Amino acid sequence: MNSLQRIKRKIVTVNEFKIQLDKRKKIAFTNGCFDMIHRGHIEYLAQASDYGDIFVIGLNTDASIHRLKGKSRPITDEKSRSMVLAALSFVDYVIFFDEDTPYSLIQQIQPDVLIKGSDYTIDTIVGADIVKAKGGQIITIDLIAGYSTSAIEKKIKESS
Repeated sequence: MNSLQRIKRKIVTVNEFKIQLDKRKKIAFTNGCFDMIHRGHIEYLAQASDYGDIFVIGLNTDASIHRLKGKSRPITDEKSRSMVLAALSFVDYVIFFDEDTPYSLIQQIQPDVLIKGSDYTIDTIVGADIVKAKGGQIITIDLIAGYSTSAIEKKIKESS
């Protein structure tokens, strides 16, 4: 199998994920739009991946981002975003979700560890109740100041 095929095989549906899942392995899960991958994303995702044997990213679809962030977003289409994420060596699976939150996806995946940035508190993390109910962990990771897609987008607009 060539490198491109390996990347594409990481982008799966939730049903494909369930079929491939080794239930003896610890699943770490995070989610987001990941519209323009930057240093902040890389450091956050690399750290998040260390919390499990299998690292899954729930990725908002284009329609979901459009509803959440407005007409100008996403900047990068879902296929491109998923390919970039899947190309990261520490990412095992990328699964799209079309809802405004990943709650249903988290219910279906049943991760052992749910990870979000420290801009969230445990009581505001979608799906924390599901993970806590099964005895799992909720982790927040400190974000790197000054690195956000919104800040980058603003900088680009100001320089044009």
